[in-house]
Amino acid sequence: MKVVQLTSPEQLKIEVCLTPALLPLYDIENSIVVVIDIFRATSSICYGIENGAAAIIPVSKVEECAAYHGTECLLAAERDGEVVEGFDFGNSPFAYTAEKVAGKTVVLTTTNGTHAIHLSRQAKKIAIGSFFNLTSLSEWLISQQENVLLVCAGWKNKFNLEDTIFAGAVVSQLQSSGYKPDDSSIAALDLYDLAKDDLRAYLKKTSHSERLKKLGIEADIAFCLNVDITRAIPVLEGDKLVKL
Repeated sequence: MKVVQLTSPEQLKIEVCLTPALLPLYDIENSIVVVIDIFRATSSICYGIENGAAAIIPVSKVEECAAYHGTECLLAAERDGEVVEGFDFGNSPFAYTAEKVAGKTVVLTTTNGTHAIHLSRQAKKIAIGSFFNLTSLSEWLISQQENVLLVCAGWKNKFNLEDTIFAGAVVSQLQSSGYKPDDSSIAALDLYDLAKDDLRAYLKKTSHSERLKKLGIEADIAFCLNVDITRAIPVLEGDKLVKL
């Protein structure tokens, strides 16, 4: 008689992909992918969905976003930290208030975050993570009993600290639930342990913080480091991010 061994929590993996450039090395088809772009795309997506946006459509290129001109969609385009001329807004979370986005569909393209979403489309499921929904996201991941791959959007395919530290925060919440971490997960957890007592002070040193400060949007940085101010978990359904 053939014995079928059921998957147990001890066999589940949690991995951290430190940059989208490394995605071809991972078995994303057998994982739930969490895309992370703390400054600022995934923070804004979480905030917008929490505030009642009907959907957010992530696209890779500005031209794809521009193709929605003339529709009822709000168009959001950011490159190098700034709003692209001719679009309604960029990826500042302060643009994703209930007054602006409730009941609306937003088409969004950003330098890093939407690029990472596009490259992760072969995943079992794609969810969006930020400090805003850290606990609700982690609880949902545990309930799914699937391998988890945390994809850090980074900066133009390079490593960054803020996304990796958030990945470490998720690892911290999942580590007691039987997930087997890879070395990147362990490193991300170690970084999170260094930063968690004062995220703002630690992340002041990041290169992306410096870019945003030069643009005069330090308030965005501080706001994106608020923990558990939302419960919504945006997930990709077809071409749209919607509330789980």
